[in-house]
Amino acid sequence: MPTSPETRTGAALRELARGASVEVLAGQLPPPEVLADHLPRGSAIYLPFPPKGRWADTVAACERALAAGMEPVPHLPARSVRSPQELDDRLAALAGTGVVSLMLVAGDGATPAGPYPDTPALLDSGLLARRGFRRLGIASYPEGHPLVAQADLDAALRRKMEYARSAGAKLWIVTQFVFSPAPALAWLARIREAGCTLPVRIGAPGPVAVSALIGYAVRSGVVASARALMRKPGLARLAGRWSPTPMALTLARHLAAHEDALPVDIHLFTFGGLADTARWLSNLAGADLRGAAGGGHEQRRSVNSDSHEKP
Repeated sequence: MPTSPETRTGAALRELARGASVEVLAGQLPPPEVLADHLPRGSAIYLPFPPKGRWADTVAACERALAAGMEPVPHLPARSVRSPQELDDRLAALAGTGVVSLMLVAGDGATPAGPYPDTPALLDSGLLARRGFRRLGIASYPEGHPLVAQADLDAALRRKMEYARSAGAKLWIVTQFVFSPAPALAWLARIREAGCTLPVRIGAPGPVAVSALIGYAVRSGVVASARALMRKPGLARLAGRWSPTPMALTLARHLAAHEDALPVDIHLFTFGGLADTARWLSNLAGADLRGAAGGGHEQRRSVNSDSHEKP
């Protein structure tokens, strides 16, 4: 018996919540017993590496995530690596903990600290494959990059896809966060039209104060979305808080209408609010469509159940 669009959308919404990944600074990752109470077992936790970060902190955070039954995905910023030996040491330290996935990013430095100006340079080094890292996330920018031309971004994506084919690596895309699904879905249609079949995680902010979120957006180059957010008429009624529910609902409707499409999931930037993000995901994973659409509050529940292993 055919299911209704509302039923399909509700199922897609719950699947988005249950398969979501989160992004947390290493220093803000709680102990394993707290983390296990926040997220479903097997959840992917991405660990950014800030400009003044210490790799030992990233390794320690990976160990905490693994102890909680999660899948850590540490960021490896190409421009922060000073030499091939340092790259190998970083990879060896991660491999020693049992980490199997990496998130490759160029990094924020205007000048590379060593011989790796971008992600393709890390891939071309051969060290990732030598250390057994073949599960690799790569970044993309639905609204463009403030410092890199779109043609160069497209060329870099083609190089990464070619690497995946030649090295037998599993790649997926994690996008910069957006406040509206419109630019992300337009970008997704464009890369699919160009032949990109990689799984995609669309980035979105978790629940956070609007004032803080706008600041993050401007610093991250997501200027168009920041301006749209500031013009949003309902901000006062939201008591100054951003909610990702409307965006998740729009994505769920898109997925429900394109059931044969290639994989798309959601990636939540927590901005220091892991507990709030985990609570939102828990509520959404068990919500019906009417409750989600209305933004209604639901009682927090335990989420210590097994989930799909998704990077």
